[in-house]
Amino acid sequence: MADFRAGTSEQEAFLAKLLEAGVLIDSGVPGVYGRSSTFELITERFAGLITAIAAAEGAESLRFPPLLPRRQLEDADYLGSFPHLAGTIWGFEGDDSDATLQQELASGHQDWSRFQVMGDLVLTPAACYPVYPAVAARPPLDDEGALIDVGAAYVYRNEPSSDPARMQMFRQRELVRIGAAETVHSWREQWRERAVELLDSVGIEVELQVATDPFYGRSGRMMAASQRQQELKFEVVCDLGGAEPTALASFNYHQTHFGTAFGIELADGSPAHTACLGFGLERIALALIRTHGLDPDVWPEQIGQALSGAR
Repeated sequence: MADFRAGTSEQEAFLAKLLEAGVLIDSGVPGVYGRSSTFELITERFAGLITAIAAAEGAESLRFPPLLPRRQLEDADYLGSFPHLAGTIWGFEGDDSDATLQQELASGHQDWSRFQVMGDLVLTPAACYPVYPAVAARPPLDDEGALIDVGAAYVYRNEPSSDPARMQMFRQRELVRIGAAETVHSWREQWRERAVELLDSVGIEVELQVATDPFYGRSGRMMAASQRQQELKFEVVCDLGGAEPTALASFNYHQTHFGTAFGIELADGSPAHTACLGFGLERIALALIRTHGLDPDVWPEQIGQALSGAR
């Protein structure tokens, strides 16, 4: 189990306010919340802006469940980089006596894990992961490559926290670009500026910064240093009351990592480059609420117009 991550007093006060107002619904486990209709409306309206832009760019729409074959997680080397964040799925495998013993332990809230066996599925850690094997199953990509709209996909990270912006199960509104290096790099550069403009249009004060993923261990520190040096990851961040700014959107350029891992080929037989762009819908909703208040009906008119796509 990951260590519990305490938020700052300001973050914890914000969470208490959201729970008291019923905007979020406490499950009893840190980082896992129900959402009110108001909260969902905010996320849906912002996600709709991304949908409209993606459609105008000719993106192909694909949707996947929040589950991933364990083999695909292994092929992507996720456990080598983020073993502390992974969520695995286990199931019962035993006889009648085992079932009885398991129930006895469970009824007393004791450890009954010895009756569980690892299954073939894991919880999806990033919305882009199912895209790569799906595209790899196709013929080699032409010069245009592929642009995939993954929608608002639920993902899981094993990091319980009292910071409302650090949920264990949350949604990434994600786009994935696959193709030649120059195609992917150009797309990412275009979206870096567009993402800042989009969040600015709904009244959230943000800035763009070079970032790193939360790699694990000593080798992870080396990977993070390399990632920062090559500027492979950018984040659009804002102040949500933490000691550090909170990322609302992130851009990852994977180079040929996934192209090689899953066998995604270009027409010339070389591995494809990939990049993904993810907007954290829950974090954006929290930023909007923190900036404009709990009731969207009294938000400034221009914010409502921006969220509806009006210009």
